[in-house]
Amino acid sequence: MNQPVITLWSDAQYFSPWVMSVYVSLMEKGVPFTLETVDLEQQANLNPTWPGYGVTRRVPLLEIDGFALSESSAIDEYLEERFAPPTWERLYPFDREKRAQARQLQAWIRSGLVGLRAARPTDVIFAAARRPPLDESVQREVNSLFSLAQSLLAQGSQNLFGEWCIADSDLALMLNRLVMHGDTVPPRLAEYAGFQWQRASVQRFVALSAKAAAG
Repeated sequence: MNQPVITLWSDAQYFSPWVMSVYVSLMEKGVPFTLETVDLEQQANLNPTWPGYGVTRRVPLLEIDGFALSESSAIDEYLEERFAPPTWERLYPFDREKRAQARQLQAWIRSGLVGLRAARPTDVIFAAARRPPLDESVQREVNSLFSLAQSLLAQGSQNLFGEWCIADSDLALMLNRLVMHGDTVPPRLAEYAGFQWQRASVQRFVALSAKAAAG
């Protein structure tokens, strides 16, 4: 069987948390892919010749054998089905209810926590940027994040559902918006985020961002 031709499109700085989610998924699956960038600051994503123009005009964009798909959680789930376990590595928990919880967490991280994402954008992670202290409304979002994360993380576990899944990487990045900025984070969650951040697939994405910043 011929290998599918896969291209992942990222922002030029590799700052997108959603690109990171798909990049990690592809690396964990172990499928060969080509990485391309589109300059969002120059609005290159609005050029009709860009492959993502006919989709959502956002990154990440996955191209696979002529099929284009945007939105990271949709891509993650597509990759899990296209390159299904047990032949390929698993991205989501085996247990149906835990799998649903992982998808629930991914959806909430993407649709909620708007204030936190604005107050602690990913340049605090990838470029050591500094931002003003959190206001009361954002702190309420932070408290909700801590509460949900602690409820999902079993005592003594280094993964949310007893085994690594892509939601671990997504949650670790959200927590690291705070950890790496020096904000107060419960020690158990800071340790969890630090552990997940050392995963090889995550560190390879971090290295891409560092290389882009170095020119």
